[in-house]
Amino acid sequence: MRIDLNGAPVETAAATLAALIEERGLDAAAVATAMNGAFVPRPLRDRTALTEGARIEVLSPMQGG
Repeated sequence: MRIDLNGAPVETAAATLAALIEERGLDAAAVATAMNGAFVPRPLRDRTALTEGARIEVLSPMQGG
């Protein structure tokens, strides 16, 4: 299916937000996620189904000042 990941179109076979994070090789404990503008807490990612055209944001914390 085609989704928008951090502003870029992406093809994915992932069915859930948790599966997408794993598919992309991201550290699930170190990122924040949102789907279609709504924050998705870590415990809900495996129950958050992806849909065609979904807008996903995956953000990593940045250090510095």
